[in-house]
Amino acid sequence: MKKYTHLIWDFNGTILDDVQACMQSADRLLTAHGMEKLRSKEDYREMFGFPIIDYYRRMGFDFEKIPYDTLAVEWMNYYFEYSRGIGAYEGIHEALAYAKACGLSQWILSASESELLRRQMRELEIDAYFDGVLGLDNIHAHSKKEIGMGWREKNPDARPLMLGDTDHDAEVAAAMGADCVLLTTGHQSRRRLEACQCLFVADSAMEALERAGV
Repeated sequence: MKKYTHLIWDFNGTILDDVQACMQSADRLLTAHGMEKLRSKEDYREMFGFPIIDYYRRMGFDFEKIPYDTLAVEWMNYYFEYSRGIGAYEGIHEALAYAKACGLSQWILSASESELLRRQMRELEIDAYFDGVLGLDNIHAHSKKEIGMGWREKNPDARPLMLGDTDHDAEVAAAMGADCVLLTTGHQSRRRLEACQCLFVADSAMEALERAGV
């Protein structure tokens, strides 16, 4: 019997190399409202997290002065600008092909809006590797835990492995009853990832698959 039947991928920061685009969008949002930019990528990785509304609070926004929904729309407009032409992390196509050759059913589970995900997947030329996309129907990036649990209820016999890049991915995996490996290439620091309940922390998707015994 195979150890895993399904591979659940987070998208942003796990497949899509968009850390710089997200930092630029955050800096643009901050300066547009007269606030100081983020100090460094390390500072960003220590600050970023879910739910996104709390991340905005950590950046210093006061929702009584500027509603969160307004900020979310502004940020997304900046993100569309800065994310044009960005690609997948090195080795992602190889990891996807390897998992497919191993017979795993591959899914994306993300806090991004579903249609945006599908467009980005087509642009990266990776959509053929996946059996489904589990995303949100709005741009306000609430927790994806409920979506993952809904998928699990429909797939009770699945033995899933999740690949992600944040502590929230570890929480989602735990709620789904999935094993989890976290990647250091994304939106949170290694220090934060190593404090999570996961199998281990890896520096690439291929390393994650090989060490997890896929």
